[in-house]
Amino acid sequence: MAAAAGATRTRPPRTRGAELSDLAGAAPSPWLRDANPSPEAAMEVPAGLSAGEDSSALPAAAALPSELQLTPTKPVQITVLKAQDLKTIKSDVSVTLVRVEYNGALLGDSSKADVLPNGTANYNFLTSFECSPNGPNSLDDIAQKPVLLTVIEVLQKEKRQKEKTVPLGQAVVDLLPLLQGQCSFKVSAPLYAVPISPLESLQPEAKGGLEVTVCTKEPLLSAMELSNGNLLSVTLEAAYSVPEAFAPTGPLQNYMACLQVPAVGENEFPLLFKNGILKLAGEKEPLPRPKIWPLANFMAPGAMSIPNSFIVGGPYEDEDGELNKREDREFRIQAESTKRIVWDMERRCYLDPAAVVVLQKRIAECQYWPVEVCGMSVASPSKGKTSKADKGDEDKQIFFHGVAYVNMVPLLCPGVKQIRGAFRVFTYQDSEVFEKTRIQHSVFRDLRSQLSLTKERPCTPGITTPLSRAVPSKTQKEDKEKITKDKDSNRRMSNAPKIQLSDATAEAENVTYLSLDRQQYIEAGMFLVMEIKLDKALVPKRLREELTSRVKQMIPPRPPLPRQTAGAKKAMEDYHNCVTSIAVAILSEYHELFGKRLSDQGVIDHQTLEEQKRQLNFELNSSGKYFAFKEQLKYTVVKIVREKYLKTTAFETQEEFQAFLSELYVYLVDQMHVALNQLLSEEAASPAPLSHTIKEQLWLFAREAEVNKDYKLASLYHQQRVAQDQSNIQYWLDYGAFCLLLEETTKAQECFQQALSLDPHHIQSLLLCGVVAVILQHYEEAEIFFEDACCLEPSSIIAWTLSGLFYELQNNNIQAEMAFREAKKLLQAQLAKERSISDAAEQEEGKKHISAACVRSPNPGPEECLPERVPDGSADKVPEAAEPALACVAPREETTALDTAPKAPSPVSGRSLPPCTIFMKAVEFLMKVNAIQFVHMALAHELLSLQGGPSCAYYLVLAQTYLLKEDFSKCEECLCEAVRIDYMNPNVWAQKGHLCYLKRDFGKAKECYERTISFVEDAEDMHFIYLRLGSIYLEEKEYGRAKQTYLLACKNSASCLTWLGVGIACYRLDELVEAEDALSEANALNNTNAEVWGYLALICLQGGRQLEAEQCYKYTIKLGLRNDALLQEIRAAQQRLGFGNPAL
Repeated sequence: MAAAAGATRTRPPRTRGAELSDLAGAAPSPWLRDANPSPEAAMEVPAGLSAGEDSSALPAAAALPSELQLTPTKPVQITVLKAQDLKTIKSDVSVTLVRVEYNGALLGDSSKADVLPNGTANYNFLTSFECSPNGPNSLDDIAQKPVLLTVIEVLQKEKRQKEKTVPLGQAVVDLLPLLQGQCSFKVSAPLYAVPISPLESLQPEAKGGLEVTVCTKEPLLSAMELSNGNLLSVTLEAAYSVPEAFAPTGPLQNYMACLQVPAVGENEFPLLFKNGILKLAGEKEPLPRPKIWPLANFMAPGAMSIPNSFIVGGPYEDEDGELNKREDREFRIQAESTKRIVWDMERRCYLDPAAVVVLQKRIAECQYWPVEVCGMSVASPSKGKTSKADKGDEDKQIFFHGVAYVNMVPLLCPGVKQIRGAFRVFTYQDSEVFEKTRIQHSVFRDLRSQLSLTKERPCTPGITTPLSRAVPSKTQKEDKEKITKDKDSNRRMSNAPKIQLSDATAEAENVTYLSLDRQQYIEAGMFLVMEIKLDKALVPKRLREELTSRVKQMIPPRPPLPRQTAGAKKAMEDYHNCVTSIAVAILSEYHELFGKRLSDQGVIDHQTLEEQKRQLNFELNSSGKYFAFKEQLKYTVVKIVREKYLKTTAFETQEEFQAFLSELYVYLVDQMHVALNQLLSEEAASPAPLSHTIKEQLWLFAREAEVNKDYKLASLYHQQRVAQDQSNIQYWLDYGAFCLLLEETTKAQECFQQALSLDPHHIQSLLLCGVVAVILQHYEEAEIFFEDACCLEPSSIIAWTLSGLFYELQNNNIQAEMAFREAKKLLQAQLAKERSISDAAEQEEGKKHISAACVRSPNPGPEECLPERVPDGSADKVPEAAEPALACVAPREETTALDTAPKAPSPVSGRSLPPCTIFMKAVEFLMKVNAIQFVHMALAHELLSLQGGPSCAYYLVLAQTYLLKEDFSKCEECLCEAVRIDYMNPNVWAQKGHLCYLKRDFGKAKECYERTISFVEDAEDMHFIYLRLGSIYLEEKEYGRAKQTYLLACKNSASCLTWLGVGIACYRLDELVEAEDALSEANALNNTNAEVWGYLALICLQGGRQLEAEQCYKYTIKLGLRNDALLQEIRAAQQRLGFGNPAL
């Protein structure tokens, strides 16, 4: 090692590209891409690079070479203000200076400074270095290489001797804040003592500090790079439960691991971890413990720790990897205190916006990434001889070659920035690695220039100055001594089985890959513990809105219900109402006999009036109406006797009885006159209109009933909508679509024809009449409807497309082709108009910025073919359209916007646009009305028209059709394909959740729903996602989360079911006041829900309100509560409290 250290020369700092060149050589990328890449692609080298330079040296330059070459350098200024507490390191220190180094270059020495009695030395030393994206100090260097500060003691000169200097302490400054948007920052860097001799053991605690400021004139990253770029850090903690073959008595081993991070294009950036320490059985590593820099040659061991960066551990059950089950806990605890290899090393990498998109795409394409581990023998060169390791690249042996597969998919979940866990290690085999990761060969094949450890530093390039010498540890010295004692063990290891990547590879590189028997890894159960962390989540997560703490504040204000009067007042009101109704009936009878008399016809004479009275009495008596009127009055008079006069028993004398009758008669006649005067003096009040809120929400209630498969209730809601406004075309169309869902085609035809009768020029009504006529095989009628639609609206893409599908069904290929051609022509014109508008807007904004949005996935999502989604209905606004399909809850497009062009999704969604075709436009329209027969015809054309294969939108719609038919297996196949194409589509995850929910796999359904609501972009059926997720939380007794979920549903689109969910959750949380508020609101929206009455009964029982508890219980039974568990709970509470059930 001494010879190796002596052979090390000071080199200028290297760029990320140069480091890649050293690490990966000139070998092609191991990631599987095009099997036959074009020679033109291979020759795309920026001007100014020689033919010998690797094009991967500038991964970003492959995209924009000219821009990167012209990028100016940005100076980074470092000011060392002062040192503190130097006396704690050495009590007699008097004069010091500070030396500043960065990335292997000496930036300068400060002037000498006297140490004050309190241990302070003022330097005020300013220096700087240049940062440039293409070197010498790149953004990756800023991310993972610190500024090294060395405090040097200047000893007093003796006669005729040069001035001596001794390193006193070292400190490091992390430059990561410069990549997080800061232009300046100030730190107090801990100062760690430098050991006087290699055998001296120092405590890792800092004994002093350096005040340092770092600043730049302008940010290192532009606003676009800061918002769309990312920082990736990978921490390799340790490998546990290593096989017995990992023996400390064999040849000295350098234990390494490597993970490749994809960059732009075909380039990969390898993150190499070296110098793992093999530890025998003993106490496990403490927590928390600091992470260390991936650099070598620190003089102070404590300076290897990254400031404010620690390994904190955590419960095994919360990890993301393997071995996180409860049954694995004992094995994990035991493995942490047995033989293990420890790195505790963190490596960082800056990802520009384009690299972030590539990373996201690679994870979606291949969820498992390989982390290779190995041990390589370190030869000890002898004096005067050249070891084998010094002869080129010969005889380089890699022992224990294994691989762990890290599932990176969690990083595509909204808001997830970190993966940490244990990952099993398996023997490296090319075929298995290729099958799981699509990687063709080992990363160590590309790192052959780094594997000759006797020639290079035992770490990645770091700080190399005369003062930056490595400090050999006691363990390393002991290991060197054991090398000469264990030659037999080395021979045995050399005879281990070999793994050849390929004959050509082995011959070209002279690298031998030695491995353990496959079973030894499995038997030992070796696993890596590592952490992969991003500065920002790849998929943004929606910010959780602050919901009102009290439910009552979320309930919309309602007029107070009229008080229920009882006793004498109520009896008198009933008498007045009865007199009024009888008077109105008699007046109607009079009008039938004699007709209505106008006021300008004069006054009727007395004789005529008496004659009319006689005829009216005769008519009333002969028809029996007089007797009926008396019977109506009898009930109200009895109530007055009981409530006002409190007479409930027989009279003692006849005189008393007659006196009471006289008094009662006078009173009744007086009250009769009061009622008649009110009737004649005031106009009859018009009947109160139905609540507008309820009228609008009937559509939402109908949809809820459809999704819950309560078709009888859904039909009732649709009928109520139609009854309230029979002239509303949309209500008839919604009812007809619901009938199609039930396959009641004849009834659907009646609804569509009724809508058409209200407006013969309504395009949707014409098209739907044509669709139903085709289903009923009335082809002549269908042709008339489709032709009429195309004539009335010749610019309708959907009308021409449906006409084409109809003609194709009739084998009229000429007409079909003409209709499709017309539809495509209209679509092209529409898209061209949109492009011109978009280009004009971009020109106004100025120069376009290159962002991650420019690098789109070639696989489309479903948005482009769909119109902009309107939020779900609420108490103020509910969509007017019906979407009976469970999986397609989007509002109906307006009649005048049947073919409205879609809007592009929000840039934060990161999802690419699907190809907008005439058939997907037709599918979107047809799915809303459940015309499944036409949907399959349109999907067949869509499949044939796509050159790049089916899109995510295609599979999503196909899955919806299978879900309607409850063909779960085919639905699952389609959704798997949709997930593969567009992993971040919230609609896909919503459909997966619905599928799992209907299959009663509530655990997976909850995972899918939680992921869906975490996306920034809403899925199309958020209302039902909230309802079902809330019901799962209630089932699993997660009442707090259930309450929050139902409150989100109430905020978006309140209904009886959403408030019922809030009420149940609050009741289970013992929040009875909020529970009653929520249930009262649910009852106001729908007073026929038996479950609402049931929980109100429980609340009244808990509050000791006997009368109300009985009334709620009566309605619960009357409405037929189907929840047996709730009914038993109510009856148990009644038995326990002794009231609430009239039968008790």
